[in-house]
Formats: sequence, C-alpha cells, structure tokens
Amino acid sequence: MTSPRFLLACALACSAATAALAQGEAFPSKPITFVVPFPPGGPTDAMARTLAAALTDEVGQSVIVENKAGAGGNIGADGVARAKADGYTIMFGTSGPLAINKSLYSKISYDPVTSFAPIIHVGYLPNILVVNASVKAANLNELIALDKAKPQSLNYASSGNGASSHLAGVLFNKMAGTTLQHVPYKGTGPALNDLLAGQVQMSFTDILTAMPYIKAGRLKAIGVATEKRSQAMPEIASIAEQGLPGYDVSVFFGVVAPAGTPPERVAKLNSAFIQALKKDKVRASFAAQGLESATDHTPEGLTRFIKAETAKWKTVVDASGAKLD
Repeated sequence: MTSPRFLLACALACSAATAALAQGEAFPSKPITFVVPFPPGGPTDAMARTLAAALTDEVGQSVIVENKAGAGGNIGADGVARAKADGYTIMFGTSGPLAINKSLYSKISYDPVTSFAPIIHVGYLPNILVVNASVKAANLNELIALDKAKPQSLNYASSGNGASSHLAGVLFNKMAGTTLQHVPYKGTGPALNDLLAGQVQMSFTDILTAMPYIKAGRLKAIGVATEKRSQAMPEIASIAEQGLPGYDVSVFFGVVAPAGTPPERVAKLNSAFIQALKKDKVRASFAAQGLESATDHTPEGLTRFIKAETAKWKTVVDASGAKLD
C-alpha cells in the first residue's frame, strides 16, 4: 500500500517539474559562443579569452571564443546580428563594429543600435597623444601654439584611414582649431617606427603601446585622450583637463547579443559578467593591458553609450571624408 507521504512527495515533484517546464529550459543549458570579430592573438582576443574563462565558472557551461575577423569587425558583427536570439551567441565588440563602422563603411549590413541587445559595457582602452622627443612642446597649449605659428607643419601618424588613431586627429583639429596633417600607415608598428625616427611628429596611439617609449624618454606625452587620467599613467594630464573638455577618444569594449534576445537571459548574462569582472585574475589581467573599467555595467548603460558613440563618430567620419568599401 502506497503511503500518503509518498503520494504527497510525488505530487510536489510533479508540481515543481510542471512549473519548470512552464518557465522554459534552464539557461544556459549548453555552451555559449563568444564571438571576437578580430583575429586571434590581439588585445581584444586576449581580453575575450580572459573573460570567457571566468564566465565559464559563473554560468556552469563552456564559453567558447570564436574569431570571425574581417572588414574591421563587420563580418563577425554581422554574423552575430543574424544569429538566433537565444543568448547562446554573443559578441565582444569594440568601437569599430559597435559605433564607427556604420559611418565609415559604404556597405554595412547591420546597425550597431538596432541589431543588438546590449549586455554589458566592460571598459575602455585610453589613447594618448605622444610626440617625438624633438618636438618643442611639452603640453597641449604649447603644441597648439606650434601649429598656430606654422599651420599644416605638424604631421600625425595613424594605423590607417578610418582607424581611431586617424579619427582622433580629426576630432582634435575640429575641437582645437588646429591643422594637424594625417599620415596613414598600414598598422601601428610602421606608424610607431616612423614616429620614433622623427619622420612624423606625433600620433594618437594606445597608452599600452606608448608607455615604454615615454618612460625611456623617446616620446613625450602631451595628454591622455580621455576625460579622466589613465590609471596606468596617472601622472599624465588628460587633453580634456588641459583645455579641450569633452575630448574623448578611447577604444571601448562591450558585450552584445542579437536583437530580440529574451531580457531575462540578457539579465542573467549581465550578472555573470559582473561577477567575472570582480575576479582577481580578470582584474589583474585587464589592468596589465591598460583597460579602464566602465562606470555603468547595466545593459541600459551600454545602450545609451552605443547610441552616443555612433552619433559622435558619424560627425567625425563625415568631417574626415574617410570611406571604406
């Protein structure tokens, strides 16, 4: 004879199972694909792999990094935008695919604002304005004075047309009223070599690349290209605090999913990423790469940020005249 206690236990178990089915499957219940729209081995890829390892512990499933490079990040971004909106395909995006490319590329098949469900703004990598040691300027006002005294005599190197190191100079000219001349190179390495050799006078490059040359006295730091000073080199004043308030040219990093991803899954991923970012190993790794943490980790915060950055860079790209196919 079956006992009343056993029947009650069965009834409760069935009730719990029915409730679970009503709420849908547990998430995540299988591996998550973390798309990096750039080649393996670069700083974005390294950050993504650090995050993926930490996130695996938080969600209880494997988080697999998949590199889908090409067209400045557009190929990977387009693939994620077209993926099933179930939270199992997400992207570690940067300023290019999530803000600049919409205005820079003549053909782009996704929209950074409408094609994605933002999950979290991770942080940003500051750029810094550096000059060759021979340039007779040690701060922003002295550099602007040099340009005013002899317009179009100062050149700045970039890693290529449309790169943040190019657009940084366009924005600088617009805000400071200067006439810095752009010299594009095929990558940061060649640009840095000519800067060190004195073939060009300056560059807006990332702080991690510039740091050893600044410390060695081979380059002079004019200012950090963000609103606040960098934690990596706090002794260097920002361009904004030296007289160009609002000047901010950094590479930001954010995680997005395809538009239409269920809000509860976005919320769960957001919470997992926040916990991952608190881990000592992640914090130490990002600090070593010069990454500054975002102040707002909410999905809504990233939504607002992407909208603002997309609008800002449209104005700058239009002013530069740069267009890529």
